[in-house]
Amino acid sequence: MGNRKISADLKLAAIKLYENYHFSLDNITDCVGFSERTFWRIWKRYKETGSIEPPVCNTRGQPRALHTEDLYYLLSLVRMCPNWFLDELLDLLKTNRFISVHYTTIHRELVQAGISLKKLHIIAKERNEDLCADFIRQMGQYCAEELGFLDEFSKDERAPMRRR
Repeated sequence: MGNRKISADLKLAAIKLYENYHFSLDNITDCVGFSERTFWRIWKRYKETGSIEPPVCNTRGQPRALHTEDLYYLLSLVRMCPNWFLDELLDLLKTNRFISVHYTTIHRELVQAGISLKKLHIIAKERNEDLCADFIRQMGQYCAEELGFLDEFSKDERAPMRRR
């Protein structure tokens, strides 16, 4: 019988029987149905921790790249300006929090935090600050009534349809 299949009550009963000298160890292991080696493993854990259950390990897996404060900072940035791209958030984390992570880490943390509308599949590589300033200068010559806008939020030149 494997250790995980043994109930906690049975383990505790075996230890109490042994502690109170009611039966010999051979009789106890015959009654409960596990080996002497298993008994001594349970006994050692009981003496060290006071419990017969194995300790719960909360540190499984890869250590987190973004700690709680970093995640709060990232979420405050997204709430302040929700139309930032992932590479902009990456640069802000790098300059303000001195954290260098991949943009997929930022995306994963945003999705896990419930911000699922930022599903970006192309990082804006063609953005240029000089071109943006030139565009703003050119558009500044028009009145608000002279401008018309089209919705091309998720338009991609490689695909004929919109995703969202």
